[in-house]
Amino acid sequence: MEKLILVSPTSDYAYDLTCLRTEIEKAGDADSFAGCSRLENYSRVEDWIEYVYLNQFPENVSEGHVPSNVYLALRETDKKIVGIIDLRHHIQHPVLGLWGGHIGYTVRPCERGKGYAAEMLRLNLENARKLGLKKVMITCHPDNPASEKTILANGGVYEKTVEVNGDLIKRYWITL
Repeated sequence: MEKLILVSPTSDYAYDLTCLRTEIEKAGDADSFAGCSRLENYSRVEDWIEYVYLNQFPENVSEGHVPSNVYLALRETDKKIVGIIDLRHHIQHPVLGLWGGHIGYTVRPCERGKGYAAEMLRLNLENARKLGLKKVMITCHPDNPASEKTILANGGVYEKTVEVNGDLIKRYWITL
């Protein structure tokens, strides 16, 4: 696996973000946009970039949401976006505290199975430490062994499975 870096989204990555969004849409996976901070809801990537920038600051967060940082995972050699990962500053929120957790992520469909998710999570755990978090909750569906493997590879400890709208969600904690 090639080395990754996490960077904040900027307009420099607008074209590659548009390509990534199209690729995710074509893949049609149920949770493909997990950790993408609503990228699928924006027709213009530039508007999404502004949204995620503003969402870092508590005074800009919409009611019912929490501050978060979104990062693009770039392959260092060619600066191609291989995934997106977010970091929610806290989970004092009914959805996040039950099953959303501190971190969500997705790997670009053409880049899956290469170990990028585990490295993205490892790098983002460093960001969580810098934010002052002592432990983070990360969740996955029971039928997503790749995500579970990623969480376990980064020290995730299974807590319990919760039911949400008829779906089961596995909760894990990672102590930082």
